[in-house]
Amino acid sequence: MSYKCVVLIKQVPDTRAITGDAMNEDGTVNRSKLASIPNPDDLHALEVALEIKEKFGATVTAISMGLPEAAQVLREALYRGADDAILVTDRRCAGSDTLATSHILSCAIKKVGADIVLCGRHSIDGETAQVGPQIAEFIDAAQLTCVGELKDVDKNSITVRRVLDNGWQDAKAPLPCLLSVTDQANEPRVGAATRLMKYKNATTSANYDGDVNELREKNLLIEQYDLDQIGVDLSRIGFNGSPTKINRTQKVILEAKEVKEISPTQEGISAMVKELIEDHSIN
Repeated sequence: MSYKCVVLIKQVPDTRAITGDAMNEDGTVNRSKLASIPNPDDLHALEVALEIKEKFGATVTAISMGLPEAAQVLREALYRGADDAILVTDRRCAGSDTLATSHILSCAIKKVGADIVLCGRHSIDGETAQVGPQIAEFIDAAQLTCVGELKDVDKNSITVRRVLDNGWQDAKAPLPCLLSVTDQANEPRVGAATRLMKYKNATTSANYDGDVNELREKNLLIEQYDLDQIGVDLSRIGFNGSPTKINRTQKVILEAKEVKEISPTQEGISAMVKELIEDHSIN
């Protein structure tokens, strides 16, 4: 039996490189000042999908919602082993909170069909961990959260090991099922050189001037859908359709009370380490 796996991959700002320039006056992130990367946990979810493909037989479809530039994270999925990719992009998505986003993505999943949906436990730009469980409700699927290991898949069910605060739990759920995957599940593979050479030219129809059928025949087409094509209820998305409302934001500025300059020499570093040991900052 061949399973249909759908992996949700989000394009996020690289928060490892946040500086003062990356923050707006209102406390929000200025995404134009940061490089965009695939959400790290989503790559672990992709790796689990590829494990299912290799061990049990499956096709893997990567889906992302975002601006046209999000096609890059879908190419990253193709480099690693995904079979095809879909980009949901529409200006009407702007302002969608997690519930509205979940509705949009669930419509895309219903359009393509899936036995197993996989996503990261959370995204580094939101940290809510809400989208996966909400999608499971929208598509009427079982859900297994905090997945740390894939155990088994058969024609009717999937078994995983969940990572809990005080240990672990083996859990089994019927298909269709949604898995939200943690960073403890695996070590995501890097893109294969042969696949990189093949899929570096993969693109959406909106960004291609030639015959789209040529791209499709070469499996280089990243399908692009707007909200009408996937049957989204427009009253449930965007600012107006999002129940989350921001009451206020607070900007916190941390200032050092004292600054000590360390000489960038062996002697300076040794003195710093000695001082840290003496005041028990490190052992």
